[in-house]
Amino acid sequence: MAFDEKLANKVREALIDNPLVEERMLFQGLAFMVDDKLCICVRDSNMLCRIGPEEFEQVLEMTGVTPMIHNKRVMNGYVFVSEQGYNTKNAFDFWIKKCLDFNKIAKPSKSKSKRTD
Repeated sequence: MAFDEKLANKVREALIDNPLVEERMLFQGLAFMVDDKLCICVRDSNMLCRIGPEEFEQVLEMTGVTPMIHNKRVMNGYVFVSEQGYNTKNAFDFWIKKCLDFNKIAKPSKSKSKRTD
């Protein structure tokens, strides 16, 4: 699974103050789970951002943003952001904040709640 190590390190640094971060290989890239919920994934040189359905349509109009499509289905609330969309500090910080803000209200995956540790 390919991911941009430089971008992954940048995301790590942005999330360093959060004690609830775990890294997993998901979606053909490196996923950053916050509080057991997908927050951001680095896939190739793109960021997969979980921003929630409320802002989904609005952010699709932004530079470098495309919807996540899985099995020919648009995944409402998930967008890919290309390097063109996060190439400035302000733009990168915008996406990190948007993902973390949604993570606070996101529900954990059903598969996680069914697992027993």
